Amino acid sequence: MSQDAENAMNTRLILLPFMTGALLIGAFTTSIAAETDTLKTLRREHPRLLVLDADLARVREAVKNEGVARQWHERLLGDAEKMLKEQPIERKLIGPRLLDKSRTALRRVSTLAGLYRLGGDKRFAERARKEMLTAAAFQDWNPRHFLDVAEMTCALAIGYDWLFDVLSTEDRATIRTAIIEKGLKQSLATYGKQHWWAKCEHNWNQVCNGGMTVGALAIADEEPALAGQIIANGRASIVLAMKTFAPDGGWPEGPGYWSYATSYNVFYLAALETALGTDFGFKKMVGFAETGSFRIQFTSPIGSTFNYADAGEKTGTAPQMLWMARAMNQPIYAGHERAMADKHPNIFHLLWLDNRGRAPQDDDLPRATVYRGVDVAFLRSAWGDPNAIFVGFKGGDNKANHSHLDLGSFVLDALGVRWALDLGSDDYNLPGYFGKKRWSYYRLRTESHNTLTLDGENQDPHSAAPIVAFVSTPQRSFAVADMTAAYKPRTTRAYRGIALLDRKRVLVQDELETSQPVEVVWNFLTKAKIEADADRATLTQGRAKLEVRILSPAGARFEVISANPPAPQHQQPHVHNLTVRLPAKTTQTRIAVLLSPGGGTEVAPKLESLQTWIAAGKLPPSGVNKE
Repeated sequence: MSQDAENAMNTRLILLPFMTGALLIGAFTTSIAAETDTLKTLRREHPRLLVLDADLARVREAVKNEGVARQWHERLLGDAEKMLKEQPIERKLIGPRLLDKSRTALRRVSTLAGLYRLGGDKRFAERARKEMLTAAAFQDWNPRHFLDVAEMTCALAIGYDWLFDVLSTEDRATIRTAIIEKGLKQSLATYGKQHWWAKCEHNWNQVCNGGMTVGALAIADEEPALAGQIIANGRASIVLAMKTFAPDGGWPEGPGYWSYATSYNVFYLAALETALGTDFGFKKMVGFAETGSFRIQFTSPIGSTFNYADAGEKTGTAPQMLWMARAMNQPIYAGHERAMADKHPNIFHLLWLDNRGRAPQDDDLPRATVYRGVDVAFLRSAWGDPNAIFVGFKGGDNKANHSHLDLGSFVLDALGVRWALDLGSDDYNLPGYFGKKRWSYYRLRTESHNTLTLDGENQDPHSAAPIVAFVSTPQRSFAVADMTAAYKPRTTRAYRGIALLDRKRVLVQDELETSQPVEVVWNFLTKAKIEADADRATLTQGRAKLEVRILSPAGARFEVISANPPAPQHQQPHVHNLTVRLPAKTTQTRIAVLLSPGGGTEVAPKLESLQTWIAAGKLPPSGVNKE
């Protein structure tokens, strides 16, 4: 998100839940427990960041004797050989960002330096040195987009620490000076003014504090005053973002930014533990230990995500899951991540390898769950079956960082394919993407999501939709969201319920009451081939088939429309919107659509009011104070 847009994020002061006394978070003083006291336990020797030399014997033994570790090591060696031939990064911005170069530097330096530590190949150390000296010579690391600074600082700090003994005195001085001048000192104004990313509650907080703290710990013995100041400020700031995991580990920014936020949250915690021998109690914050389960739940049987907000459909990898598996004693995190990483590990998969656990099966996790903090529910027919039905359904909050206007939207996978799509983000460099034009872009508007549009207009950008009911049984699992606020002032009541029936079919039911007649459109975006006839439609993808049937109201019909916006927005001519059109404008309606993977001739379920659903599974207030 652009700085101008994210500067407007509303952040609040809270009390650190696990600290005694009356320490007010938000004061951002530079003397929490005094900087010199913070560094009393500093490990003086290098390496001291993220992975200690004592841990490497375990990794080497795994590479020698275990198939997954050996496969990952060989893959990483191949990646490193390619890096030897690549030119170092250049200072070229993409839009307002140097972020691509910072991430490239981080990937190269950590991979090359990590493999050098494991095997002693000096070619890798020399190539990492060359990358670091190139970045150190940049005029700056683009502080106006501070993520770039944070990630570059992290990259050079890891290389400085891991290769300390093979760097010359001159090289150390050059890299250390860059970490200090182009990295750490660039954060002081933000910390000092108590604004922007230092006070926000989303991924910028964890990435910036994580990068700064890793950098500070790398040079802490040589610049203790500065390092102590950075560590103290980061300690006061990061709690604001970490409380967002409460109460159950969900993340409002969607799967993509869950991965980004938790990766640097783990860098932060892992660096503290290896360098200082403490995590300041942060691992005990409510919801953090459970957030690995959120990743498992938002990953579908085909390895896609429920990609709400500015997220992509591909799940990607998350080596922080292996660190969390050990830190939280959650072997299932490790089992899931080993399956997800497969042939695409990064160096931290290998260095944090945990061979415990297995990919989830039916007796490991519930087949339906709800995350109250973010108002997202997941329903599935089975674990471990790539053909299983999977529904991701969100109420949520349109004000959340990176959100789209998508309250009530859902995705559907079955028979090994995705039927109902979330299109994800568009190009961040589109004019006003994080500003005044954000809600003009198709992929962010309500009409491009699998929810209702009224009179063709967007939902209220300031509205939220709590999940008010949830039930999980083998015969019927469901969640209900109250979307009334999304369509005010014209609506007096708007609810959506989604149910998985007998683990075979999905029912989407909407109930709407308005103060004046409105045109209601039900949206379902799909890549499938569509054959629609009145109140029935057949969708096909290869040999897979989905039967879709309107059960209510009488006279409603399917209509297929384009889902391809004007250029320069992202083009998707292969995607279409299967809409439900009502016979006329209405002030009261129930729309019920049955989705049957593989077809079938089962009798349509008896429809009951959503008030009946709510009575059967009413949830108490979440109790999470977001204000």
